[in-house]
Amino acid sequence: MNALEHAASMMRVLAHPHRLRICELLRSGDLSVGALAEELGLPPAAVSQHLAILRAHGVLAPRRSGKIVYYRVIHPTPCWLLSCIRRHAGRRREGAMDG
Repeated sequence: MNALEHAASMMRVLAHPHRLRICELLRSGDLSVGALAEELGLPPAAVSQHLAILRAHGVLAPRRSGKIVYYRVIHPTPCWLLSCIRRHAGRRREGAMDG
């Protein structure tokens, strides 16, 4: 039951499109808050709030370089879940077009 509770907690953390996109963007490498904000089209303060949630749940870790803070994925589950969701969503769209 503990594993299922942990999985449910992780799903709640990831159940926001911006947090999913952050995980997706960070799969290819570390990015700063500013770079993430630009990619997401959000103010840096909003991105920082999403990063704080992901960080609090052990998904991301920060790295400071001078005044700039970069983030990286430290827990592989979000990337794995995102890949599964994208594959499933793609199949659902294809099936909907066929039927």
